[in-house]
Amino acid sequence: MTPEDGLDNNFRYVVMAARRARQLQNGSQPLIDSRSNKACRVAQEEIAAGKVKAAQPKAQALEAIAVEPQKDMESSSEPETIL
Repeated sequence: MTPEDGLDNNFRYVVMAARRARQLQNGSQPLIDSRSNKACRVAQEEIAAGKVKAAQPKAQALEAIAVEPQKDMESSSEPETIL
């Protein structure tokens, strides 16, 4: 199966399928009726059916990630010592 048109790259597709397959293996119920019993194949079919979507990070979370490292660097007045 190939990545669907709604995904921007192959990596996102593989990560989504792997995470969903792990959920299925841990007891989550399938969102579709599938002829396959394999979690990976069921996950791929769910993505193809549009039942599983990639979560988009919220703008506030992205801003926090971008701002926090700068604050940490400014607050530290002493250089880090590595032995």
